[in-house]
Amino acid sequence: MSTAISAKHSDAASLVSNTIGEITRHIRAHELGPGDRLPSEAALSRQLSVSRTVVREAFSSLAAMRLIDLRAGRRATVAELDYGAMSLVIEHGVHTEQITVQQIYDVRRTIETRTAMLAALRRTADEVERIRMHALAMRENFQRPEQVMEHDLAFHLEIAKAAKNPVFSLIVGAFERVSRQTWPIGWRSRPSDAEQLEMIQIHIELAEAIETGDPQSARDLMARHFDESVKALLAAGIA
Repeated sequence: MSTAISAKHSDAASLVSNTIGEITRHIRAHELGPGDRLPSEAALSRQLSVSRTVVREAFSSLAAMRLIDLRAGRRATVAELDYGAMSLVIEHGVHTEQITVQQIYDVRRTIETRTAMLAALRRTADEVERIRMHALAMRENFQRPEQVMEHDLAFHLEIAKAAKNPVFSLIVGAFERVSRQTWPIGWRSRPSDAEQLEMIQIHIELAEAIETGDPQSARDLMARHFDESVKALLAAGIA
């Protein structure tokens, strides 16, 4: 009996997987973009010769991966790029000890030194203003660590956006869930106001390098920031 149940479950999973593939092929074949509507469950059920339950499960899986948007009473639509699913994978990797925090910071250092350089070359005036605002807000709120963290995370994401490559934004954003767990530890490992303000000052100088269009200084400051961050986490026994 258990073998029969297992086989039935496998067949159902295969149907859903195949349906997911057909839906993504439909998106590509019809050149659908963010906000464009997909066929209804009923239409896909007829077109693919599967039950509406299978289509519904395929839609749910695609929505969980942030590839489509599902809203009650409305047709499914193609979603905008979102780093949420990637973020969950990275967090799962850390919690199951398949990825270390130090490995994450190594990748971040590599990517974000590049985004800093590109941001210095490609940023707009509005992007510079947002980057600078977050850096200065870190200093203004430095007695409130939670506020500092929010501005710090936003600062790095704004730099990635200013690099004008959406893949960078996806990757940097995907590290946010883990960063929210490691950031307070790194902050506390800098026990004096002077050490915390020194960390913030690097952000301010980095914002200035991006504003003045100095890619080499931007790169060096971002590298220094990550080197100091890893050092703080190692001191706390994390990385």
